[in-house]
Amino acid sequence: MAVRGPGNAGAAVPAGATVGSANATAGSAVAPPAPAGVLASQRWVFVLTVAFLYAAAVLRSLLAFGDGRRVAALILLAAWLALLLSEPALSRRWRSWFVVEVVLQAAIIGVALTLSDSSDFFAILLAVPSMQAAMRWRVRSTAVLIGLFAVLTGLCLVGQYAPVQSATFAAIYGGTAVFLAAYALTTKRATEARLRNEALAADLRQTNGRLADYAARAERLAGARERQRLARDLHDSVTQTLFSMTLTARSALLLLERSPGQVAGQLDQIDELAHSALHEMELVGAEPPAALPPGGDLSAELERHLSERERQNGLVVALEVEGEAGGDEAGAPLSRAESAALLRIVQEALNNVVKHAGTARATVRLRLRPPCRLEVEDRGRGFDPERAHDSGLGLDGMRERAAEIGWSLTVASSPGAGTRVVAEAPPGRVIAEQTSNEGGRDRDPE
Repeated sequence: MAVRGPGNAGAAVPAGATVGSANATAGSAVAPPAPAGVLASQRWVFVLTVAFLYAAAVLRSLLAFGDGRRVAALILLAAWLALLLSEPALSRRWRSWFVVEVVLQAAIIGVALTLSDSSDFFAILLAVPSMQAAMRWRVRSTAVLIGLFAVLTGLCLVGQYAPVQSATFAAIYGGTAVFLAAYALTTKRATEARLRNEALAADLRQTNGRLADYAARAERLAGARERQRLARDLHDSVTQTLFSMTLTARSALLLLERSPGQVAGQLDQIDELAHSALHEMELVGAEPPAALPPGGDLSAELERHLSERERQNGLVVALEVEGEAGGDEAGAPLSRAESAALLRIVQEALNNVVKHAGTARATVRLRLRPPCRLEVEDRGRGFDPERAHDSGLGLDGMRERAAEIGWSLTVASSPGAGTRVVAEAPPGRVIAEQTSNEGGRDRDPE
């Protein structure tokens, strides 16, 4: 029997429409509206209920009436069934048809109730439009309709029964309509809830897929960043040591022909440079915050590095430090990450001095008072910054290191006028923010 059940009674799949609109707003996947497998059980319960009630009415008509009234009862039941079966198609063309169908069905049942004093059972069929209304209308509207059906039943039976009996029949059949309508409403809400849960599950699966994709991308990005960090560290430290070893080896080859007695000193220097390269490799493999002691010792680490520069490359670097190393009430000691980054910037800037500046002197200025500042200056041959891209000067690496700690880095240079590399802390820098990720190890003393 092609009767609308809980899945398609009322507006076309109300649950699916509700879920669809909500998920369309969220821009996520929507569960398919009312698939056959989801609503089959509810639909068949409705169909079987209608079939049972209709079969009972037909059987009662065959047993309770004589020939004339039997034919009239069967004709009325056939008309009632025709209205029920045609309702889905007609409602799609005319949205108000359901109201017309309810009125016509009530009229048919009202006529059937007046056939004889044995026709009260026809009132049970009023439960069917009550179920349909429960799945279409609001609860209050459905309650009003059931009340009208009860009044109709009582008025049609009052001519055949006493008022008390008519009221009793009206209450019985009205209670049956309430029970079946409540079941239909519960089924509708359960279906809507199930569809919403399926839509949420689909959204959750889609979200989990996106999170998995984001996690994979983050892992690849972390690997790329780590490779980039290692490449920068190698460029800043080990590359310069190897460069010094190459120059020393060439000097040893020249001395081997001219003054063999001095080769031993060059070989000792190569051995020292090799040990220094191994030490730098160990630092490269460590995490950046562990590469240096707390920021207050950056000046001491710079002094050690500058001494090695002078011994290895003959580069004389003047170190000027402003502010107390440990900081005071106005001081702002550097975090471990800042100290490590600034040391690498100094190393790369001095590498450029050795390789490209054509001078044996430079100056490093470190300011530990707000605003914190690092400056590396030389009076060498200089260069054109606009043409320095991909020239091996490591400018991009120095800018990246400064950006990682929230500092800015500028390079000022021109041919014949030397070079100045300046790294500056952001305005209003607060040391607590800089050390929040280090467990509070480098806080200002109170």
